[in-house]
Amino acid sequence: MDYPVVSTILKQVKRAFGLFLRLLGWFSLIAIVLSFTDIPWYAYYWLGTKGAGLTKKPHYIVMLGGVGMPSPDDLMRTWFAAGAAHEVPESDVIVSFPPDTACGIYSPELLMARELVMRGIDSSRISFEKQGYSTRSQALKIMDMLNTNRPDTISMRIVTSPEHMFRAIRVFRKAGFGYVGGTPAFESSIDENKLIKGKFKKTEKRFLNIRYNMWSYLKYEITVIREFCAIAYYKLRGWI
Repeated sequence: MDYPVVSTILKQVKRAFGLFLRLLGWFSLIAIVLSFTDIPWYAYYWLGTKGAGLTKKPHYIVMLGGVGMPSPDDLMRTWFAAGAAHEVPESDVIVSFPPDTACGIYSPELLMARELVMRGIDSSRISFEKQGYSTRSQALKIMDMLNTNRPDTISMRIVTSPEHMFRAIRVFRKAGFGYVGGTPAFESSIDENKLIKGKFKKTEKRFLNIRYNMWSYLKYEITVIREFCAIAYYKLRGWI
C-alpha cells in the first residue's frame, strides 16, 4: 500500500476518533448537568406509570422476574406482587422466570413463590411460566399457558421494575390481552433529615446534592437510556 494512501486513512481515522471524543464529551457534560435536575427521575417515573392504570379487577397478577433470587430487584417485585394479590384475593398469581435446574429447590422462581407465600399468598394461587426468556416470549408463553379463545376479555396486572413497565404493558397488549395494567416496583427513599442528627446536622447537609442525589440521577439516566433503546428495538420488530 502506498504511503500517501496510508497517511490519508490515518488522518480519517484520527478525525473520526476526534469527533467521537467530542461527542462523548458533550454527552457526558449534558448528563452531568441533567443530574442536577429532576428530569432523570421524572423520565424514570414516566416509564413506570404511563398507561399503567387498570379499569377492571385483574384475573391474574403476573410477576415478571428480573435477575433472580435473592436480589434487591426481585425482592421488590415479590413485595409488590404480594400486595397486589392481597388487594384482589380472587386473582391468580403467575411467576414468569426460567428455572435454574442446577439449583433444585433453590431455583429462582421457587424462591419467588416462597417469598410470596411468606407474605401471605396461598400457594394454590401461584403458577409458573418457565419458558419465556424475554418480555415478548413471556407474553406469548403466558398466552399459551392460559389456553383461552378470548384473551381480549382477560384482565391482568403486571408487576415489574418501573423502567420495564411501559414496554411490558404494551408487549402484553400487542400479544392480544385485552386489559393490561401494572404495579411498578418503585423503591422508597429515606428522608435524609432522619439520618442526620446532632449538632453537626447543618454541616452534614452541605453538598448533599453532589454527594448523593447527583450519582443517583446519573444511574437513572443510564437506566432510562437503556430502556428507551429496548423500546425502540421492540418497536422496530413490531412487538409493541
